[in-house]
Amino acid sequence: MSLNMDKYNDLLTNLSTTIWDYAELRFDEFKSSAAIMDVLQKQGFTIRKNLAGMETAFTATAGSGHPVIGILAEYDALSGLSQQAFVEKLTPREGTTNGHGCGHHMLGTASVGAALIVRDYLQENKLPGTVVLVGCPAEEGGSGKAYLARAGEFNNLDVAITWHPAAGYAVTTGSYQANCQAYFRFKGVSSHAAGAPHLGRSALDAVELMDVGTNYMHEHIEPTDRIHYAITDTGGISPNVVQNHAEVIYLVRSVSNEKVKKLYDRVCKIAKGAALMTETDVEIVFDKACSNLLSNSVLERLLFESMKEVPLPTFTDEELAFAKKMKPLLAEAAIASDSSLQTVSLSKKKEYIARYKEELVADFIVDYEHSDMPIPGSTDVGDCSHAVPTAQFVAACYVPGTPGHSWQLVAQGKTPYAMKGMLYACKVLATAACHIIDDPSIAEQAKEEYVKATDGKPFVSPIPPEVLPNMNSKKKK
Repeated sequence: MSLNMDKYNDLLTNLSTTIWDYAELRFDEFKSSAAIMDVLQKQGFTIRKNLAGMETAFTATAGSGHPVIGILAEYDALSGLSQQAFVEKLTPREGTTNGHGCGHHMLGTASVGAALIVRDYLQENKLPGTVVLVGCPAEEGGSGKAYLARAGEFNNLDVAITWHPAAGYAVTTGSYQANCQAYFRFKGVSSHAAGAPHLGRSALDAVELMDVGTNYMHEHIEPTDRIHYAITDTGGISPNVVQNHAEVIYLVRSVSNEKVKKLYDRVCKIAKGAALMTETDVEIVFDKACSNLLSNSVLERLLFESMKEVPLPTFTDEELAFAKKMKPLLAEAAIASDSSLQTVSLSKKKEYIARYKEELVADFIVDYEHSDMPIPGSTDVGDCSHAVPTAQFVAACYVPGTPGHSWQLVAQGKTPYAMKGMLYACKVLATAACHIIDDPSIAEQAKEEYVKATDGKPFVSPIPPEVLPNMNSKKKK
């Protein structure tokens, strides 16, 4: 197999830095998605826009026939992470409070490059096969892929592959958690807190009692369950007024959609109990959900072999100059939490951590071993994995010890070592996809494993049909 994998390097580097500059939040990635679509449209891809009720969701397709290979692209940023590039202290950018604190400017761009390389391979060799880049908005807090899965946008794919920036090189295995998110909006009665407190019914008291109840609930849930909350409306800033409105948002996680539903129902009972105790009313507004990840060992092994085929990046001292500045500022304890090490055994993890401590940028691939271990985090890639055989990997774009969702990560987003990690990921995705084109039985084997994992049952979305993307945050108050 011969691939021209450096042809698009400059285009991809420019696209990635452009999306880093845009730093658009969930569902609002208008300029970022337009930039990606513009590149692919000029390259002859067929574009479908405005998918599943999301203006920034799209597909870009080239080729014809089977196998149909989906490559997932993300491009959303995070709020509160504004940071200048190449600055080794917290220094927010002017004009935005957002930043690419998860590297999605690189994630989507590498997928674009892979789609272009695969398209070229199909054309040059006159082979049957289709490559579909799926533009997936709002991974951060919006579960964009969950809406795409609910709308059936993954159903025509034979397989789906993707990647994520990290501090190491590894195939992602194990199972990320399912979750759901909801607003709990309490309504009470205002009054003077001193003059007539007996006439008031505090919505804020209800929120606080709910939070106390769910915190006591932690003793009576499974070790893999997680319950998080944030008070989004305290009812005002005057302590001498009984607050007549208050709101809290809850994110509930567990190992499957079924367990999340049971946990969520318990949280709802606590909310109703808090309303009962305070003589307030509560409105429960379901916001979003995503499914647990179904790992696929066939595709994972393919990605691992493809990672070994593609040479790891090498760097000059000049390219690593900023990494050298960042290294002393990072906590060694954060290394153990890197996504490249999430399912590694304890003894192996110690070995890898020791190597990470000595390196500015990782220079090895973590050994692959398939796992069904629950991972204490969530991704909407899980919904894609319930619709079609799916696998992903991580590639080193950051100094080991860089916390996820941090200004330190944003600061490194344009570095030469980050860009080289992105280009490596692009080549791995392309290599894996072309192997499937050359040997469609890989997709068939992956499908067999998928059918077994799902018991042949069709995907049922954890999001109620009446819930639309971003509808609740737009009418939050």
